[in-house]
Amino acid sequence: MSEHQVTTAPAADERSRVEAAGAAPRPSALHRLLDSGAGRNLGLVAVLVILAVVGVGTADTFATASNLLTILTSASIIGVITVGVTFVIIGGGIDLSVGKLMALASVWATTVATQSFGPVVMILCALLVGMGGGLVNGLLIAYGRIVPFIVTLAMLISAQGLAERISGRRSQIVTDPTIGAIATTRLLGIPLLVFVFAAVVAVGWVVLNRTTFGRRTFAIGGNAEAARLAGLDVRRHTVLLYVVSGLCCGIAAIMIASLTTTGSSTHGTLYELDAIAAVIIGGTLLTGGRGTLIGSILGVLVFTTITNLFVLNNLDTDVQNIAKGVIIVIAVLIQIRARRTSP
Repeated sequence: MSEHQVTTAPAADERSRVEAAGAAPRPSALHRLLDSGAGRNLGLVAVLVILAVVGVGTADTFATASNLLTILTSASIIGVITVGVTFVIIGGGIDLSVGKLMALASVWATTVATQSFGPVVMILCALLVGMGGGLVNGLLIAYGRIVPFIVTLAMLISAQGLAERISGRRSQIVTDPTIGAIATTRLLGIPLLVFVFAAVVAVGWVVLNRTTFGRRTFAIGGNAEAARLAGLDVRRHTVLLYVVSGLCCGIAAIMIASLTTTGSSTHGTLYELDAIAAVIIGGTLLTGGRGTLIGSILGVLVFTTITNLFVLNNLDTDVQNIAKGVIIVIAVLIQIRARRTSP
């Protein structure tokens, strides 16, 4: 064999491999649709339809107007919290403290001293407590360079302890009629809480998809170092993301205080897990950089509907939790598969 043949053979083999890779079949249109935000949302809508069919077939009261409004009302509080969690996770973080931050805000806003100043002060107190907790989280994560999981776990424990300390481990009754009326008021036959939820989602969607703040959130979640090199103040934006999450906790605190007519340290137990689960099955990557707020809200509706079905059919909560866990695992596996097969 000549020297020319020996030297050109590896090059020819390499060319063949490159051409073969280039000729690999592209993902089908169906695969591209399912891997898109719209496709994942359509999948969640299909799940809701299936759950509705199951509900109609197993419980006579499922399709009644009162039960559907119950589902929406139940989804409202956790849904508001999920809006904030969606921002944080898309930005590459995690927030385990949202449930107990909400509890702390509800307790602080319903003390005798706070209620004596009226509903405006109560609402401002809840919002400021939530935002304050989020600010502490953000500062420790962004400037203290502590892992978000550790910081927000510590905040969860601290908020729980502070709420118990303030309330003396007793439920504080809401005596202000204006706050109590938030949950009982209806517009067009729909509870006001649902309208508050819708308003928070609408504002969150606009901020995430139509503003510079939203674009920076996606950029930082996708690659924080590249965003920093592009001139973005990553640390400041990270702090703001946790403040947004805390603000949503403050809004939810007023909602749950109105619905239950109490401020209590027991409010919000495991809400952080429900919110994170809803965000995950809504298609948001746990690593950040990709996600949709609509998907997260559909995830909330899926979990709320499942809970409603279990209650109507008198099934144990342990089975309900197992079902939720299976759904979360399946959602994560779908995410992993989609990332591996993406072009």
